[in-house]
Amino acid sequence: MISLLNNQNTFTSKEKIISEQFSKNVKLHKAFIKSQENLSSTRFIQNTVTNWVPKAVFARSLADLGDITFLEFFESIIFFFAYPLLGEKIARNKIFSKFLPKENRQELNKNLARSADDLLKDSKLVKSGASKRLLPVKAAIILSCATIPALEYGLSFAKNLFTLKVFKKSNFNNIASLNKSEGETSEQQERVRKSAIKNLKKVGIFSGGSILASLLLAGYGHKSKILQNISRVILQPGLEISKVLKIKSPKVKKVLDTYINTDFNFSNGKFSLGKGQLAITAITGLLGYSAAANDRGKLDKKEVWTRVPVVMLYTIFGSALFDNAFKRILYKQGKYPELIQKDANGDFKDVPALKDLPEIAQKIAKKNNSNYNKELETLIKQKSKIMAVPYGFSLIFMGFLLAGISRIWTQYRYNHSK
Repeated sequence: MISLLNNQNTFTSKEKIISEQFSKNVKLHKAFIKSQENLSSTRFIQNTVTNWVPKAVFARSLADLGDITFLEFFESIIFFFAYPLLGEKIARNKIFSKFLPKENRQELNKNLARSADDLLKDSKLVKSGASKRLLPVKAAIILSCATIPALEYGLSFAKNLFTLKVFKKSNFNNIASLNKSEGETSEQQERVRKSAIKNLKKVGIFSGGSILASLLLAGYGHKSKILQNISRVILQPGLEISKVLKIKSPKVKKVLDTYINTDFNFSNGKFSLGKGQLAITAITGLLGYSAAANDRGKLDKKEVWTRVPVVMLYTIFGSALFDNAFKRILYKQGKYPELIQKDANGDFKDVPALKDLPEIAQKIAKKNNSNYNKELETLIKQKSKIMAVPYGFSLIFMGFLLAGISRIWTQYRYNHSK
């Protein structure tokens, strides 16, 4: 569940020619950066391996390994592909853009890849009445994507069914090999099966309801003031909470608007996973983990609550906090000044993307009268190091150490109970 928002950047053909002159060491640094910045498919492979390998190393049985593999691979699919696929390719392009007026549909569709705040502040859109069309359609797209956290919730129940079907096991003590002499009972297996099917049906009903509601919102939202207000709440729940609670602190408002936010991030006019969507999906995932674990035994539930909340908090907040803390250390030491900079508010800017490094290297080479290719190599190595430390932390601590501790602790609990 450890995941980062991706950024789709690549070298142009000119930089590709230059990169052919790099040493093998620099090419490795560049390949690592691209694995962090590149397309969803690359990020899917990298993050799945990062999360799956540590748990697989500590797998306690073949059934436990099957559990881990099923959950990690399908969870990565949900996080890396579901939001762009459902939100961008299906909901936006195939369904909800059709609710926009035909005469200027293409132009209005481009505006969907803007935040609700931008749309409401655009005087041209407000005066023309286009914002009344855009807000409910945009809200409908997001409402239809409520199926994704619902799927994340149901994934743990699907995992229970998978393990029951393939390995004929439903008792966590057997799956985790805590007691090799303990047998399975038909009553336990039937209870787990019925609970899984019941909850998966709920996921289906909820998903169907959210899609139906989104279609109604898109179709009638521009005609109703009530639906316009509902659209704003869907699009800006954090802002609405700030208004209701009369919060005045800019920092608190920013946190609420960032993490209690259902909207997408936008890259080159396309939708990508937003921080608020990540938070919502991670939290519903935790609830699904817990409920499904409860069906298989109290030790399974305790193991979930030992490990998953830490992973969830790191997924939502920790990776950014750790990244900023590392940047702060480098900034104080005066390291990598061309890459680590602050804005006018004193906040750290994003480290320049791989595609931006050639331009920075060119400026440095001109200023210092130095070799451009050498400067570019240096920048690539520096950026790789900036990214490697947070990545290593997530792999070692959030991966191996946390997986190992949770399994040792579960064994201790079992032994202590006996």
